[in-house]
Parts: sequence; C-alpha cells; structure tokens
Amino acid sequence: MKTRTALYPGTFDPMTLGHLDIIKRASKLCDKLVIAVAINHGKNPLFSLDERVEMVELAIEPLRAEIEVEVKPFEGLLIHFVESVGASVIVRGLRAVSDFEYEFQMAGMNDRLNPSIETVFLMADPQYQTIASRLVKEIARLGGDIGPFVTPDVEKRLKEKYA
Repeated sequence: MKTRTALYPGTFDPMTLGHLDIIKRASKLCDKLVIAVAINHGKNPLFSLDERVEMVELAIEPLRAEIEVEVKPFEGLLIHFVESVGASVIVRGLRAVSDFEYEFQMAGMNDRLNPSIETVFLMADPQYQTIASRLVKEIARLGGDIGPFVTPDVEKRLKEKYA
C-alpha cells in the first residue's frame, strides 16, 4: 500500500497555535506529514531558519506517536519541493476570506505546474482565526500577553528576542 504523504509549507515565524491546529488536523488526512519551513529572504524573518525548525520540531513532538512527521527547510519553488519529498497533497490553512484569493491563485498555479498534486484547504478553528505570526510578533514587541497564541516555548523565545 502506498504511503499518502502531505506537505504543509509555511514560514512559521513564529509557530503559532493556529499552525499547530492545522498540523494536527492535516495529520488525520495522511500517513506521513512533511512540514516545510520556508527560507524566505523577502519576509525578513525574526527567527533564523534553525530556530524556526526547532520551534516546529518541539511543537509537533507529541504527534510523532500517531503519525510520521518530518520537519524540513526548503527554498525555491514549492512544487519542486513537494515532488522531491514524494508528497501528493499540499495542505494550506485558511483563516479568513481574504486568505482564500491568494491561496486559490497559488493552488491554480501549482496545479498547472503539476496536476497530479492536490491542494487541500483546511479552515482554521474559530478560536485561531485571528492569529497571525505578524500580529503575535507585534504584540510581543509591545509587551503584550502572547500566551494564548503560541506554545510556552515560542512565548519564551519571543520574550527573549524583544527583551
């Protein structure tokens, strides 16, 4: 029986509970989940690639008892990375209608590049719909409480960055 591999890409700068929710739900749809941490120089991430990979690794550790999960950095065209890890599904999370237009275009282009790879959209749980990494960083920078939005590890790391 063929292993059904899905890939969930993102910058994860930082990893939020919203990301973790999508990861947990995506893990129910496949046999193996690859979490692809993007090297995106254009976004000027607060955390280094190694820090972001480590944050994701720590957050997903409990899932490893249920499903095979890998965390891998990637750079370049997403569809090439999807092909390189043998995934047949790209998982994308949607928080609001505003996310849909961009994600719809990306899914369409990825389909044109490789029609054998499907894109699956998962709606964010309502309790996570307003969480965005950008906003979490801003709240942390201004000394606000980010505990409801991130894991304790990420909260500690953000506080250290802005100390």
